[in-house]
Amino acid sequence: MDFKRKLGFLPTPSTPPVNVPSATLPSAPLPSEQVLEGVDPAPSIIDQLRSKMAEILERPLVLAPPAAPADPSETALPFVREETPNGPIYRRHSILPPSHHVGRIPVDSAYQSRPELLALLALDPSLSGVDLGRALFLDTETTGLGGAGAIAFLLGLAWFDDEQRLHVEQLLLRSPGDEPPMLDVLNERLARTELLVSYNGKAFDWPLLKGRYVMNRREIPRDLPHLDLLHIGRRLHRARLGACRLKTLESEVLGFERGEDVDGGDVPARYAHFLRTGDEEALRQVIDHNAWDVVSMAALVGLYGEPFDLMHAEDLVGFAKTMKRAGALSVAERAADRALELGAKSALKVRGHVHKARGDRARALQDFESLAESLDDPSLRLELAKLYEHFVKDPGRALEILQLGTGEAESAAEKRRQRLERKGKKPG
Repeated sequence: MDFKRKLGFLPTPSTPPVNVPSATLPSAPLPSEQVLEGVDPAPSIIDQLRSKMAEILERPLVLAPPAAPADPSETALPFVREETPNGPIYRRHSILPPSHHVGRIPVDSAYQSRPELLALLALDPSLSGVDLGRALFLDTETTGLGGAGAIAFLLGLAWFDDEQRLHVEQLLLRSPGDEPPMLDVLNERLARTELLVSYNGKAFDWPLLKGRYVMNRREIPRDLPHLDLLHIGRRLHRARLGACRLKTLESEVLGFERGEDVDGGDVPARYAHFLRTGDEEALRQVIDHNAWDVVSMAALVGLYGEPFDLMHAEDLVGFAKTMKRAGALSVAERAADRALELGAKSALKVRGHVHKARGDRARALQDFESLAESLDDPSLRLELAKLYEHFVKDPGRALEILQLGTGEAESAAEKRRQRLERKGKKPG
């Protein structure tokens, strides 16, 4: 099936859900143990079991037909079998043109992103000098949530060539015994990589893959600078979107709708069903899901590298907060200004904190007061109380604000109240 159809160029025909039959237990009632008068007693349970076993032993042995092989020479899945010294590998490889978009974001924009800005968003200075042209986007589909027994049966990788085209490669284990050649291919990709990009890969995908090297008695690859987009997504989008699943960011941030997609919790069961029966249809949606993930990561990197004209106003507020936290005050102010232009009044609070960090308390007071007129925020009143006490030197006004509630612990608020009352009683 055409890979462009899988990535959203063309509508994907829906795949019927895979029904995995479950075993049922016999539910016949036990025979009554009562003996009625004038009626021969029923045979005991032991006698019935003996009779049943004798009947079974006299039957000819009938073998069930074998399941379809899990590793056929020909497959309807979009993979090509390749023979390697360590066994067969099933590989799918496609090249997306620079014009390919995920929603409104071109994937090649990731190639041109500024690593220093990504480093600030990630709060990780080690990312500032990496070459985005040598990034490896990585995602796995696994047999479970972790532990020594969990394996990555589908590995999705993506990288850019010198023409800024995104290569998408997927490696499938049709049998868990084919894991060594998958690790060989991953080694080859990592040798040409400066930066790993994942979505929750720091906590899940990468530790799991390193564990598979250990289980296969192979040298563990060296750790590379790692950009985990989940952490950035939470900092920028959680206030607006809540849970920051990658599929949610695709829809609400990138403007791309996957359509029918497999739930992550169903993936292990689908692979187990495939191994048991050879039913390839169980894996089609899993394969599409994996490909969408790695391509969407590239689009997110492109957006985060150039956020000011493409990001939602409320997300720019999160961007400004992160920049302020990273110490990039000029970038934080620019993001807050842009968010205000787009109508996000909450950016006033961030901008006020930026002014305060620069020592410009007059502008900080102006921003905090402007927002306090329309927002009931105890933490905002605390900032105003501090500024009126220490900058404006107006303890009376600070006391009025304190009495409205500042969210402080009761002991801290009482200490502040007593201090402001003492200052208010002093002669001017």
